[in-house]
Amino acid sequence: MLTQETIDIIKSTVPVLEVHGKEITTAFYHMLFENHPELLNIFNHANQREGKQPQALANAVYAAAAHIDHLEDIIPVVKQIGQKHRALNILPEHYPIVGENLLAAIKQVLGDAATPEIIEAWGKAYGVIADAFIGVEAEMYREAENAPGGWRGFRPFVVERKVRESSVITSFYLKPQDGGSISGYLPGQYITVKVKPENEEYTHIRHYSLSAAPGQDSYRISVKREDAADGKPAGTVSTYLHDRIMEGDVLEISAPAGSFTLDMTKDIPLVLISGGVGLTPMVSMLETVLKEQPQRSVTFVHAAINEDFHAMREHVSELDTANSQMKSYLCYEKPLHSGACHKIGYIDLPWLQEITDKESDFYFCGPVPFMRAVNQALQTWGVPAERIHYEFFGPADSL
Repeated sequence: MLTQETIDIIKSTVPVLEVHGKEITTAFYHMLFENHPELLNIFNHANQREGKQPQALANAVYAAAAHIDHLEDIIPVVKQIGQKHRALNILPEHYPIVGENLLAAIKQVLGDAATPEIIEAWGKAYGVIADAFIGVEAEMYREAENAPGGWRGFRPFVVERKVRESSVITSFYLKPQDGGSISGYLPGQYITVKVKPENEEYTHIRHYSLSAAPGQDSYRISVKREDAADGKPAGTVSTYLHDRIMEGDVLEISAPAGSFTLDMTKDIPLVLISGGVGLTPMVSMLETVLKEQPQRSVTFVHAAINEDFHAMREHVSELDTANSQMKSYLCYEKPLHSGACHKIGYIDLPWLQEITDKESDFYFCGPVPFMRAVNQALQTWGVPAERIHYEFFGPADSL
């Protein structure tokens, strides 16, 4: 337990973290990888370069400091981050390394303002926060390992099929190399792929949403190829999967994880909205609802640049034709043919009001600007926060 004096010191640093948080976490990651380069086998290098991971950590540290006297308030966030940590195989022995470098970064950035009392208080607070993560993650490891078909760490899977879905998205069907059973999952969850491309010094790990309903003998992920664009380098893992991984090859996979899941206890109308490759968890949710909740109304809304970029178009169209409970709508920014979609341009509030029921449960996923627009539209419409659900691909951001 933390003393009141320690709590008071931590809370007094909240304004400082609000200003210098990202500077501290950027310095932290620089120190961490300089002192422990082996951890580059775990962290997403692209998110480091783009500043996404330092910003996400800064937000988490800020939240922990602000709630240090009521850490139970951030347990949902701890669990969400813990899901990713378990998928990445983050272990208890990693936490002291992180703590040591985080305290050093605070001292470096704040200089004389980081008094011995502040550093000591943060050391104690970090220990309490780390223990919370370790405890939550230990239970997650047990659950993943003890589930029917479950396992711990990474397990080899064979690429049974590789299917081109669009000009930029390809699906991979994965079966365990040992021929055993596989863990079930909740619609919306992801699996984590670990690869070591040729000429790369470190392994690279990425989360990919499962793009089919659970209950099958294989996993399906649908991966967007991230080519170099607008000054950003090509995606190391996505291009490797597209160019180098063929049917019969083996990938290392960790068990399904993730907290963005469909609430199947509800029977109110459901609206699934996706942009680009954000359709992957939405298709899993769609297939599940059609199979498990045949009386539940579901509206599937997808936005893409045009027909060439639209994955699984025929599949969703066939589901729409075969299931009276479902309606689907398409929005293309720049359609190649007239009549190819229901709306040209972007998804907006007037269109959503026309095609969906405000009393629905809304789930959406896609590029961050797309999600901001959808979120703003739903809030403007007056949809309650508890009926708005979304997922970021990558470190948690804010809408």
